[in-house]
Amino acid sequence: MATTEKKITLTGYVGFDTVTQQIERRLLKRGFTFNLLIVGRSGLGKSTLVNTLFAAHLIDSKGLRKPNEPPRQTTEINSVTHVVEENGVRLKLTITDTPGYGDQVNNENCWDPIIKYIKEQYSTYLRKELTPNRERRIPDTRVHAVIFCINPTGHSLTPLDITVMKKISEIANVIPVISKSDSLTMEERVAYKRRIKEEIDFHGIRVFPYMDTFLDDDVLVTDVDRAERQAAQAIRDMLPFAVVGSERNIVVDGKAVRGRRTRWGLINVENEAHCEFVALRNFLTRSHLQELIEMTAAVHYETFRTKQLLALKEASGAK
Repeated sequence: MATTEKKITLTGYVGFDTVTQQIERRLLKRGFTFNLLIVGRSGLGKSTLVNTLFAAHLIDSKGLRKPNEPPRQTTEINSVTHVVEENGVRLKLTITDTPGYGDQVNNENCWDPIIKYIKEQYSTYLRKELTPNRERRIPDTRVHAVIFCINPTGHSLTPLDITVMKKISEIANVIPVISKSDSLTMEERVAYKRRIKEEIDFHGIRVFPYMDTFLDDDVLVTDVDRAERQAAQAIRDMLPFAVVGSERNIVVDGKAVRGRRTRWGLINVENEAHCEFVALRNFLTRSHLQELIEMTAAVHYETFRTKQLLALKEASGAK
């Protein structure tokens, strides 16, 4: 029997409008988890960028090596977890670095450890999810965002960049950034960003945020939905973010800011006229952090989960 929904006007205050406050209290008590993977060649300032993003020294640089140290023979996976707190909100933050990526003469399959790591986190979550006596809250180690650092050559993406970005984008949320963008002039930066966008579109690389989640115009029934779509499009128009990182403070107009001092002048990482660091930080932490987490669970993990369960069903049916 079909049921019809009818909007009813209440004759008095009930109080279920406080449900959002109840949810907020529970979430604040539980805390949040965010897992970030950063990919790029050595020397692109990956560690510095992460430390600048979260205004704390979270990871040490792996790029500086002593002359007597042997070179890395493969891509390594190094993870570190911190609990950071801001205004009463606790965040369990896991940063995963990939030293050795792209540093060999022959970089064939150098992406395998990265792909394997991302899939292993999905597999671990799935195993715990399918356990009969599973935990009340399964620890979430799934990678929520991948910052892909691009070398500021000013020319184009390398074949390795294209291959790896495409492979990762099929299983995780990829956010491309141009590292150390202060090595480019403003004109070079604009041309380089345009060229990278064209290559991303040509090779069918899915970068976050995804516009196809807004394709059903019938769903866009409110001004908020339309505003979200416009905001997502504005971010996509800005990709890749041209960023500069710095953990050092310099004095600009009597105020200490994070930046770099060169013989040509001062670079303030939080000055939007100098780079797009602020846009990246706001996007990653202030506007889309929860969406990155939800998209990982609803899209990438669900795709992995479906494939694994179908494979198990086929394997059991073949016996």
